[in-house]
Amino acid sequence: MTESDAVAGLDTGIPHSARVWNHWLGGTDNFPVDRAVGDDFARLYPDITVVARHSRAFLKRAVTFLVRDAGIRQFLDVGTGMPSAEHTHQVAQAAAADAKIVYVDNDPLVLTHARTLLTSTPEGRTDYVDADLHQPGTIIEAAGATLDLTRPVGLILMNILGHVADLDRAVAIVRELMAALPPGSYLITADGTDVIDGPAFEAAIGVWNANAPLSYHLRHPEQLARFLDGLEILEPGLVPCSRWRPAPDATGEDLREVDEFGAVARKP
Repeated sequence: MTESDAVAGLDTGIPHSARVWNHWLGGTDNFPVDRAVGDDFARLYPDITVVARHSRAFLKRAVTFLVRDAGIRQFLDVGTGMPSAEHTHQVAQAAAADAKIVYVDNDPLVLTHARTLLTSTPEGRTDYVDADLHQPGTIIEAAGATLDLTRPVGLILMNILGHVADLDRAVAIVRELMAALPPGSYLITADGTDVIDGPAFEAAIGVWNANAPLSYHLRHPEQLARFLDGLEILEPGLVPCSRWRPAPDATGEDLREVDEFGAVARKP
């Protein structure tokens, strides 16, 4: 799909999760319908903006760890959403200039921002793949044009598996993607849960599912743990995003538990 095709295909009357998430993070790459649905959601569940901030902070810590401590220099970020400050390529290349990142999404507005996503250090590389999560084979094949799939890769699945209604299917997608990556690869994943403030979050999700073409499903951490089957889960395990290896000086709001659980795991 070319950029002009993407622009022509935009439906500004239907909310999209990537653009609503961008609104919650204070971004401007969204439309009135995205802001309206996002604001309705936030009235029912005000903590969604807190969840969004902690989700992004978790991703930054996890990517930094993989680069600096695990030696990962390649990332496959599926369901990347809208570009924003401290996106995966910026975080990874700040820690290692030669890091390579492939973003995957199928939202036309994200495609129109591909040039922003494709910025890179001279030593590294950043590419974009227009593909759907439900086509893991297509994703891997396209990613192989940029990444060396004989070397470890950091697979990122953030707030996307909840869009797969059937849990077994979501688990199968994760397994197919990880199966295509070599030993020593890592999975960074996080999704919404229903254990801390379930009723309010569920009510807000109901608003989303009534207005958006792609539904989202909150899951118990025990269900999310299935995505990690067969992998070596790093400490502290599957925990609220705010509690995954917080900064040593983190206090108060920085450590507040949120209804999004995340984990990092290694393929043996």
